[in-house]
Amino acid sequence: MKKRIVTLLVGAVTASMLLAGCSGSKGLETDELKISVYKGVEIEEVEKPGEVTDEDVESYIQSVRQREATKEEVTDRPVEAGDTATIDFTGRIDGLEFEGGSSEDYPLVIGSGQFIEGFEDSVIGHNAGETYDWQGVFPENYKNAEYAGKDVVFTISVKSISKEVVPELDDDFVKSVSEKSKTVKEYKEEVKKQVAEDNEMIYEDRVGQAVWEKVLENTEVKEYPEDEVDKVKDPLVEQYKTLAKDYGQDYEEFVQAQMGCTAEELEKQIEDAARENVKRVMVTEAIADKEKIKLTDKVYEEQLKEMASQSGYDVETWKSSVEEEELKEMVLNVLVKDWLVEHSVQVAAE
Repeated sequence: MKKRIVTLLVGAVTASMLLAGCSGSKGLETDELKISVYKGVEIEEVEKPGEVTDEDVESYIQSVRQREATKEEVTDRPVEAGDTATIDFTGRIDGLEFEGGSSEDYPLVIGSGQFIEGFEDSVIGHNAGETYDWQGVFPENYKNAEYAGKDVVFTISVKSISKEVVPELDDDFVKSVSEKSKTVKEYKEEVKKQVAEDNEMIYEDRVGQAVWEKVLENTEVKEYPEDEVDKVKDPLVEQYKTLAKDYGQDYEEFVQAQMGCTAEELEKQIEDAARENVKRVMVTEAIADKEKIKLTDKVYEEQLKEMASQSGYDVETWKSSVEEEELKEMVLNVLVKDWLVEHSVQVAAE
């Protein structure tokens, strides 16, 4: 995985030297906005990732094993804790079935705590094909007040039993989940490197986000390009109007019922969000212009490939689903954030 290398200027001496040397160019101003400080912006020190431990490696591998687990039907014993029992059940209060109290082919993981106390434990010890009655009590603080504190009888039929089979950590398993490693030893080294890379990326993202948020705080927009705000806002408003139509409701009534506010209040929230989005683009472009950060075709393709990879998509999928203008804004923002991080100052918390 390609990594973006950043240099963080840390320490009071370095900070004072930087700020003294750039005192006349810490911010910028255009006809549309003013950024008081963007170069040498200070953020609270972000803790760097520590060494990857054996426990970290084991935890990562365990999550992979769990992900690769399979279900195996059980036919030679009754239900045990941890099994998945496929059941039918019917609930009755005072002899009458009640709404939401019945289901068929329900996959119940024993121990998941999905039902009232005692329900899941009652399934333990029963074989597939058995039907029985179980009596319980809804808790006093049950979410449906109508049933709270009431006695209930469930008729439960166990239809089938299955258990989760987690694969053993051996060379065969390693070959099935890794393209690089062939042995457990090699795989643990691979995982250790991967966890270290993941931790470093999380660290870089935290630093980048902190710096970017600080720069946005330092920015005053003097004049918004209203056509750009409308380009973001109008399609979102139209989505709500279309949803209202699909539900067969008046737009105002739909917004009140679904969002708990008036249409006017909703559109104000959408407009505020649109202005924040436009502000981010304006700040990105202003800093890029000031610092001559160029988005060449080569850099665009390289960054787009990396961003797509990190998101689990391929580049062509991104290009077909997102407008090129928006993609270029995203990539330019990454370049600007990297530049800001390189020129940022981390200050230790007092």
